Amino acid sequence: MAKKEETKKNGRDGIGRVFGSRTKALEMEIDQYLSYIDQSALLLGEALKKYFAGDTQRFEEKSVEVDEAERKADDLRRSITHRIYSEMLIPDSRGDVLGLIETTDNVADVAKKVASHFSIEKPEIYPFLKEEFEELVEVSIKAVQELTLAVRAFFRELYRVSEHLDKVHFWEHQADQIEDRLKRKAFESTEIKEFSKRVHMRYFAERISMLADEAEGVAERLSISVIKRSI
Repeated sequence: MAKKEETKKNGRDGIGRVFGSRTKALEMEIDQYLSYIDQSALLLGEALKKYFAGDTQRFEEKSVEVDEAERKADDLRRSITHRIYSEMLIPDSRGDVLGLIETTDNVADVAKKVASHFSIEKPEIYPFLKEEFEELVEVSIKAVQELTLAVRAFFRELYRVSEHLDKVHFWEHQADQIEDRLKRKAFESTEIKEFSKRVHMRYFAERISMLADEAEGVAERLSISVIKRSI
């Protein structure tokens, strides 16, 4: 009976928490790291909101903040990696944790690159496409937010990971649909006279959607790690 109760408890606590008393500092670093990943996506959303509204100055200011969030995430990622190896922490989960940290960093990289591409190329967002662009940004950010919730659950409450992963896949699928709709409108419209500008709209739709694509890529890796920890 006691064994069954222990198994049940472990199942709800994440098959035994990854972190113990020795790794509290590491746990806090990873939590802060995930906050920076969230920030990079949210700040990109704020930056693009300003861009779509024609406020290029505020867009550039927010773009700097995106870059700063990505830099902080990158610095913390290196610190986490060094701590795990130098202090010989979580040996049983080291590979999974490092893999998740490395791949999650790609999300912040994408946010930084999207902001940079908008800043450099300054695409003209046609009014009839503005709603789709705004919606694409919104659902892509939601995919990232659900991903960071899933990663946090992986370390603390394994049984809750799947509910967040399901939402990552849902929002990524929504992003794909919006991206497709946006590109079709761009190429079918008579309002865009130059083919190169149609391609420009397609390109930036794909860049924004990559935020959700990267989130789903990490989610796929996370789902494998969950299975490994459940065996």
